[in-house]
Amino acid sequence: MRASAWVLCAVLVAGVPGTGHASPGPDRVTILYDAFGRRAGLERDWGFAALVEFNGQRILFDTGNNAKIFERNVRALGLDLGRLDYVVVSHRHGDHTSGLNYLLTVNPGVRIYAPREGFGVFGNVVPYAFVRRDSSLSSDQRYYGGAIPDSLASGTPWPQANFVWVNGTRSIGRGVAVVATVSDRPGTLELTELSLVLETPKGTVVLVGCSHPGIEKIMEAARAVSAHPHLIIGGLHLVATSDTEIERVAQALHQRFGLDGIAPGHCTGEPAFAVLRRVFARGYRYAGLGETIPL
Repeated sequence: MRASAWVLCAVLVAGVPGTGHASPGPDRVTILYDAFGRRAGLERDWGFAALVEFNGQRILFDTGNNAKIFERNVRALGLDLGRLDYVVVSHRHGDHTSGLNYLLTVNPGVRIYAPREGFGVFGNVVPYAFVRRDSSLSSDQRYYGGAIPDSLASGTPWPQANFVWVNGTRSIGRGVAVVATVSDRPGTLELTELSLVLETPKGTVVLVGCSHPGIEKIMEAARAVSAHPHLIIGGLHLVATSDTEIERVAQALHQRFGLDGIAPGHCTGEPAFAVLRRVFARGYRYAGLGETIPL
């Protein structure tokens, strides 16, 4: 075979999913899991997952509420999760983590960035020093018989997973960072949530899972990566919020933060969809299940 034919063959093979990494395609986010959408052949369910293609990288953000539904949606969209650069799991709730059970069957060694939490579901190593000791007790009343370990390893439902724990702001790829914030709200007190920040020529694109710490707190943290926010994609957790507070948050995002656009999903809530559509007007992006959002 002539050399030119070999080159053509190599290019064609590189562009076929599952046969190697293709040439970088358009920067975009595809919604893999949500409870609303208009695309046929996909199953709606409460939860969130998205595939991010950015700067030649393929990043899975969250994994939805049900591993079987997640698998069916991924297959229906013709996606190969065996080809990922890394994964980010926003927080510990089941509607964002359950699809890990499918993901790890097709990509068991993939690096997964997850929140660092003491004795959290993603595992961790905690210094034993936080436990007070009493050497006057007999060995049968002492932890580990008095032979105290230096640290305690937290268990996880996914012991085979390649978790990397994050508790601050961390660069994880080309123009990609994760930002950790902690909730101080009732019901999710002390929950750590990771948001994904993409540095684009138009400004930062911020992907959020549920925004439990508050979307304004997350956006303040994202400013450490880049001053100008361009677009938010994901759940804002306004699903049970009053109309007055929804209006205040929408105006703050549009005016105080100078956000260009918003693509809300998941736990944002139907009343908030309506308000954000009005406030952002042409900057509003529909982000239902199966939609692809150009960056």
